[in-house]
Amino acid sequence: MTAARASACEAVLDRLRAAGIEQLRLSWADMHGTLRGKTVVGGSQAFAEALLGGVGLVSTLLLKDTADRTAFQVFDPTADAATRALFAATGAGGFGAANNVQLRPDPASCTVLPWADATAWLRCDPVWADGSPVQADPRGVLLRAVEALRGAGYGLRCGLEVEFHIHRITDAGLAAADAAWPAEPPTVALLHPGYALLSEAHADQCAEALAIVRRTALGLGLPLRSLEIELGPSQFEAVFAPTDALTAADQMILLRNGLRQALRRAGYHASFVCRPPLPFAVASGWHLHQSLVDGQGRNAMARDGAAGPGAAAAATDAGDARHSLSDAGAHWLAGLLAHAPGMAALCAPTIPAYSRYQGSVMAPQAVVWGRDNRGAMLRVIGTAADPATRIENRIGEPMANPYLAIAAQVWAGLDGLQRRLQPGPATETPYAGSAARLPASLREALDALAGDAVLQRGLGPVMGLVVDTVKRQEWARHAAAEDPAQWERREYFGRY
Repeated sequence: MTAARASACEAVLDRLRAAGIEQLRLSWADMHGTLRGKTVVGGSQAFAEALLGGVGLVSTLLLKDTADRTAFQVFDPTADAATRALFAATGAGGFGAANNVQLRPDPASCTVLPWADATAWLRCDPVWADGSPVQADPRGVLLRAVEALRGAGYGLRCGLEVEFHIHRITDAGLAAADAAWPAEPPTVALLHPGYALLSEAHADQCAEALAIVRRTALGLGLPLRSLEIELGPSQFEAVFAPTDALTAADQMILLRNGLRQALRRAGYHASFVCRPPLPFAVASGWHLHQSLVDGQGRNAMARDGAAGPGAAAAATDAGDARHSLSDAGAHWLAGLLAHAPGMAALCAPTIPAYSRYQGSVMAPQAVVWGRDNRGAMLRVIGTAADPATRIENRIGEPMANPYLAIAAQVWAGLDGLQRRLQPGPATETPYAGSAARLPASLREALDALAGDAVLQRGLGPVMGLVVDTVKRQEWARHAAAEDPAQWERREYFGRY
């Protein structure tokens, strides 16, 4: 506890008193980007104790799959190879017997929730009892990545472009007899019939739900730029102004958490699942726009006129990355390509996400880049000397943990910078040719991630082990399911 932190906590307490806050949610984002935590009640004294001392949280929440099943045998440290490896990496006190981690609130994150009366929220960092950071914390992975990039002289700006689905609930399915682990999702109806991209008529038809989205996003302080009608039935897209990588990841967590809660109160079911288990559903993507910035905050991906080796030739060859990108931008692009197979496991971490690579509308299929080409995995946008020059990575799904997904961009791009990798020529036919295909399944992507030394080093031994073990357990349960469609419906659509 520093003097600065104590002062910041006191300022938060003053703000909570002035706003008439009656309950305080302290939350941490788990491996799947779902907020976990506790709600503190009891007024100023309880709030002060929580702010200054944190709250305890069962450590197995860091080890759960998408159905809340713990993937390690924490009550038997020698039960299996994965559990032995976890305890060897974290020591006897780490995760033993479902012990506690402590959630340490960040006073700067204090937000009054726009949909919940007299309720405020704070983001927390998990630490062990001695104050040391928990190495299975996804946000910590991104913090380390950003620091490594800063050491190379750069920062990363990211713009979120997120597709999702909203349906009207016709039956919540909450009868006691319907309980299961996990439960069936609610029965839903469409808000619009789809197949009328950017239709103004459909926007008016969905005005009530979109108003909730708008008020919630802006009420949370998110830099929402536009709300759009997407191609699929009941599918939408939200576009946000760019910001630094860590803030963008924090905003993605707030967006998903806020929209699902606020819309549910009004009788809607919001889902960030890649492909809902409904007839004619169109897969959703998460398009991550990214640009390097130098120490003065300038776009380091934009090529400065004809400067730089080979730039004169590149200026006349649209297939050369340096037609639009600086040398640093070209190396970053090449790094993203080089690590795409392993990156897929972090950017598309669910089983249905891989159907999107098999022919969905304007979704990537191969490890290629193109100039303003929405069929390519990487879309380069901008021209020489354009300060808005950037790379759009179209590999992701909206259910991805944003901390891990963005950290993967940093480690891959940084490797491209350090090894001065070259991206090769742009594609004009992203769905043809002999380029390497993206992984066909989550298991294939996990195998690629396990073999990617750069991404494993970025995750660290504990986070790498947790990701691999949790997601392989998820895959094995799906493979053993008698009804895979029912499994996906319950596992993902009802919960995410």
